[in-house]
Amino acid sequence: MAGEPQSDCLFCKIVAGDIPATIVRESATTVAFRDINPQAPTHVLVIPRAHHADAVSLATEAPELTADLLREAGEVAAQEHVAAGGYRIVLNTGAGAGQTVFHVHAHVLGGRDLTWPPG
Repeated sequence: MAGEPQSDCLFCKIVAGDIPATIVRESATTVAFRDINPQAPTHVLVIPRAHHADAVSLATEAPELTADLLREAGEVAAQEHVAAGGYRIVLNTGAGAGQTVFHVHAHVLGGRDLTWPPG
């Protein structure tokens, strides 16, 4: 069920404290932690504490939480000192787009020039 922790979800286990992560920021509704395979000098994942499979599910089921996720991504960029130079927020949706953990997460990437198109 959407919103409920999933026993087989890596990110739900991080939220629960069952799997360690380098947490850089927490709010009542989100957790932000460093990506274990960074693609830029700053690469932080921001996830909702509640389980939602992807960005569309989150926006449909919990629009207020979608706003929290994006606001916290901006706060992470400011905290990591990449906001002024520019940063990217990436939400992969589906395996074909590169989503490997099906718990919605925003990648905050910065600290270097990011080219276009991505990937």
